[in-house]
Amino acid sequence: MSKDKTKDMGVAPDNKSEVDDFVSQDISALDIDMESGKEIKSEKDPGQLPVKYKEPKQSKSQGAIQKAYTDIQAKSGSGNEAEDGPKGRIGDRLVAMGIITEDQLNVAIQEKKISGKMLGTVMVDLGFIDQETLTAFLAESSGFDVFDPKHTIVDGDALSLLEKDVAIKHQVLPISVTDGDVRVAMEDPYDVVALDTLRRFFPKGSQIIPLVTTSKVLADAIDAAYGYASSINGILKELEENKEQVDLATLDENLAFTHPIVRLVNALVFDAVKIGASDLHFEPEDNFVRVRYRLDGVLFTAQILHKQHWSGVSQRIKIMSELNIADKLTPQDGRFSMNVGGREADFRVSSLPTVHGENIVLRVLDKSASIMPLEGLGFSDTNMELIKNAQSRPEGIIIVTGPTGSGKTTSLYSMLNEINDVVVNIQTLEDPVEYSLPMIRQTHVREGVLEFADGIRAMLRQDPDIIFIGEIRDKITAEMALKAAMTGHQVYTTLHTNDSFGAIPRLLDLGLKPGMIAGAIISVFAQRLTRRLCGNCKEEYRPDAEECEILGVSSDNAPSIYRAKQGGCEICAGQGYKGRVAVVEILSFDEELDDIVAKNETKADLKDAAVKKGFKSMKDDGILKVLEGVTSLQALARVVDINK
Repeated sequence: MSKDKTKDMGVAPDNKSEVDDFVSQDISALDIDMESGKEIKSEKDPGQLPVKYKEPKQSKSQGAIQKAYTDIQAKSGSGNEAEDGPKGRIGDRLVAMGIITEDQLNVAIQEKKISGKMLGTVMVDLGFIDQETLTAFLAESSGFDVFDPKHTIVDGDALSLLEKDVAIKHQVLPISVTDGDVRVAMEDPYDVVALDTLRRFFPKGSQIIPLVTTSKVLADAIDAAYGYASSINGILKELEENKEQVDLATLDENLAFTHPIVRLVNALVFDAVKIGASDLHFEPEDNFVRVRYRLDGVLFTAQILHKQHWSGVSQRIKIMSELNIADKLTPQDGRFSMNVGGREADFRVSSLPTVHGENIVLRVLDKSASIMPLEGLGFSDTNMELIKNAQSRPEGIIIVTGPTGSGKTTSLYSMLNEINDVVVNIQTLEDPVEYSLPMIRQTHVREGVLEFADGIRAMLRQDPDIIFIGEIRDKITAEMALKAAMTGHQVYTTLHTNDSFGAIPRLLDLGLKPGMIAGAIISVFAQRLTRRLCGNCKEEYRPDAEECEILGVSSDNAPSIYRAKQGGCEICAGQGYKGRVAVVEILSFDEELDDIVAKNETKADLKDAAVKKGFKSMKDDGILKVLEGVTSLQALARVVDINK
């Protein structure tokens, strides 16, 4: 196909067998199998392994784009098909919706023939529609996600794959490279000439995921991405050379990406999300600012910045989080969302005044992260059986305990996802909603607007089968949770206690009566997350006598266990560990344990009875994982007391 013909292509309709009036050639003639979404084959480069083409999915627009799309739906009545003209014909549909007139459409078609541009672009140039409306149409018609430059951070590694002149020539912009997927912003996601060119530059076997946008937005984004340094070191060098101070609060948001401080914050955020960090710490000292990431539960220094940059960096973070930039003397909390190289992420922001300035911490909530199956969390076979038994009981409370960052919410999400089905109504109250789960009704608790106790009352009128309460914080919430359990509901919730046996005293401290608690609790989980040894570089060794005593094995015939290699390897980024695994203890209640609770006997009495029934502690579960080579004694000792 010639390039000129490709330029005349519009957006492919939802029905792939139809071709609208501004597409010059049938899609079936292209090098893309649209029905199977399989490999693109090129006669020009038969030796090159193909870049796969990802099947379009439902668009997820953002900001002004989402508003435009909503407006279009409101005017059309359905958002799927105009009254006049087949689905996918942008001109006919705009006329049917009353957005443009028939005369305007005829003028645009005539101009299209003269200029050779796509019909949508022509209508924008003529002022008949705006960029947001066109983008919404492109997304709806093609089924691809929308590229929104204001809320997207571009990966410098992706940009390095393609030179600027090639990007301009074919109107494409690489956004990110992750796990064999290359996200690319394109005006025409079916431009096979551009796709064929990208194949030569991207890694072999990569899968191209197009993000649709308009020509003007794409042109500006290409200039912005290639026109300025995107690496952290490059931006810092630029800051050293340019001492000019600019008030970031007065910057036009459309031009903000040009400022090096804005690009520095974006680069740090991108770097953290890319490696899987859960938190970013900005810690001002006397003469410098330390930037630390928390990876697999452990903090490490990622960057040292000069103190002169901190005022601009902190101001930018506060602007993004909608905090008061003038107030530097009181703690503040905020949040913002960002598309980080194709991954939707939320950031909870906390600022705290210190003697050297405001300390700012960003908690990363990766919205695009998928919920892990229970088997993937590292539960032992025994604990998996206890979890299944607990979930099979029709009513009662399942409590997961542990400190902040111990994986309580992740485990509960996995448990809920396991039983999520059309035959049950699952509703949640969360602060905040960390992951979006299909079919589950999730409600965000807001202080002063909707509290947990009020939310439970409202939720019980929604005919739920299963309820998830993010956290029991006070007596009213605890009482409402118990009442829900006693009225035939299965309730999942969390508590902050050190172990599973601490849940009962904690509920008593909140003012509940032993008689109310007895019989209402199905089981209590306590868990920690310990670092998983890197499978590529872990070292085998024989434990000494002291370690054998902790493991409960004879030192005369000590088994081989593993530890982290000093300096690690490339796969684990020199850490010796990669990922984390849950260390768990599960206290399952039966009539005997319920009777001990009802009589208000001591925690020690409850523990003795549970041990006689085969209860295994977190230490026992952790040692099992050490003997299996999953983690090390050193990593386990950081999260569990292995000496008791």
